[in-house]
Amino acid sequence: MENRKSILKCDNISISFGGLKAVNGFNLDVKEGDLIGLIGPNGAGKTTVFNMLSGVYSPTEGSIFLDGESVGGLGVYKVSQKGVSRTFQNIRLFDYLSVIDNVKLAMNQDMRYNVISGMLRLKSYWQEEREATKRALEILKILDLQSYANDSAGNLPYGAQRKLEIARAIATNPKLLLLDEPAAGMNAIETEALMDTIRMIRDKYKLAIVLIEHDMKLVLGICERLLVLNHGIVIAEGNPREVVKKEEVVSAYLGSGYGGDNA
Repeated sequence: MENRKSILKCDNISISFGGLKAVNGFNLDVKEGDLIGLIGPNGAGKTTVFNMLSGVYSPTEGSIFLDGESVGGLGVYKVSQKGVSRTFQNIRLFDYLSVIDNVKLAMNQDMRYNVISGMLRLKSYWQEEREATKRALEILKILDLQSYANDSAGNLPYGAQRKLEIARAIATNPKLLLLDEPAAGMNAIETEALMDTIRMIRDKYKLAIVLIEHDMKLVLGICERLLVLNHGIVIAEGNPREVVKKEEVVSAYLGSGYGGDNA
């Protein structure tokens, strides 16, 4: 996988809230096919990093480049259009819509029919709707959610809701997928299945993936590179199984009783 294209590059980005630096001098280079983990204690700045990468926040210092183009400060919608998609710590679905409609909504930015075509239900409208339905079903099948396609999203089991969030993120055609605690609330069996799903998504869609996660079994099981954030500063980076053994990481996050080889 040499000479892979750089998808995202963060150059010394920082952000302050009320004089407090939540993230300070964060650097990251994400290449095609990367699967990177971002860990750290609560309040370390992990989700703040994701908020900057996805356009929710604008860095107060530094630059963010996507495919070589500066995207810092563009806003969520434009950053999404350019290829960054994410999930959230707290599941955000349209509970009363069907599973398939949740996925189709994420394709909105790719729809080409206009308001008139939609109102009058012209041929162009129905053609795009058929194509969107077909693609949504394909995504649901990949994530083993096809049997729930016509169910209300709010009625899904918790693990399936988590996967639906990922399906919806994939539907935006991202180059970079940001997963914020995808295994939160899952049991061991669900987490194991999720690990396989994340690997499969990366390979099938040729995505770069960055994930925040507290489940170290998942982190060490799938991540190929690991960054550890503490008080807004990266304190360690590199091979996951080497990083988690570093004294500063054990002290700041994992605790003295952590056994990295057993995770």
